[in-house]
Amino acid sequence: MSKIAFLYPGQGAQYVGMGKDLYENNELAKKYFNEIFDSLDIDLKEIMFNGPEEKLKETKYTQPAIVAMSLVLTKLLEEKGIKADYVAGHSLGEYSALGAANFLSLQDTIKLTAKRGEIMNKVAQKVNGTMAAIIGLEKEKIQEILKDISGVVEAVNFNEPNQTVIAGEVEAINEACEKLKEAGAKRALVLAVSGPFHSSLMKEAGEQLKEYLNNFEIQEGVASLIANTSVEIVAKNNLIDELYRQTFGPVRWVETIDKLKELGVDTFYEIGPGKVLKGLLRKIDRNLKVINIEKVNDLDF
Repeated sequence: MSKIAFLYPGQGAQYVGMGKDLYENNELAKKYFNEIFDSLDIDLKEIMFNGPEEKLKETKYTQPAIVAMSLVLTKLLEEKGIKADYVAGHSLGEYSALGAANFLSLQDTIKLTAKRGEIMNKVAQKVNGTMAAIIGLEKEKIQEILKDISGVVEAVNFNEPNQTVIAGEVEAINEACEKLKEAGAKRALVLAVSGPFHSSLMKEAGEQLKEYLNNFEIQEGVASLIANTSVEIVAKNNLIDELYRQTFGPVRWVETIDKLKELGVDTFYEIGPGKVLKGLLRKIDRNLKVINIEKVNDLDF
């Protein structure tokens, strides 16, 4: 029997004006957005809809903005009678996924996300780290080369067969990029990010987040969440551990999509800003059916 998966994008998918057409043209969307905006002590509405872009790029705004839009779209999609059997999110998108699966309420998911952004921002400022995208070199070769680099540098995002993201200390990243290009990588691009996310340098953020998670009452999920780090279904009693480990652990996206295919998923909905995940899925398996839900018109069916 065919199954449906809802997929959620991570940081980098944001843009000024995201969600504005939903807010202005759909009364239900406006209601959900207002509930979210009223629950926060930051002016997320102004930053999301009007910018400036530099402000929206700040982690403390970016993360709740993406999750808010993703979850409002999910509510609208479910109103159409479309429900997910499985959910998964890329990095930050895992928070949209856990909200979509009702492990937490809408407001609690956004509060948790906003706190995650704040914690990660503070920890990232303390460590001299960054990230780089490596194109055109298989992950096994990348991991082998990284073993010989001095300093902290790790493969952290396995996005598609020919794209792996590494994270670590700035000097180690620069050295790794040179070595990886020498080994045959087509490109090694240092990313414009504020920290070495998903690397061991972010473990302090995981510790702080784990403590904060004790403030929330976690419910049984209504859809099965596939974890970034383990590529296994997350149960209520191990959600906190997954979110803790995900802060400084890998995003195994290729394996996540393969797992969903094994579980019988034949239709994927990318829900939220942009079409990044659709592009990655095309590289993983170009035969996959992927439907984007981002604008009001995407819900006209």
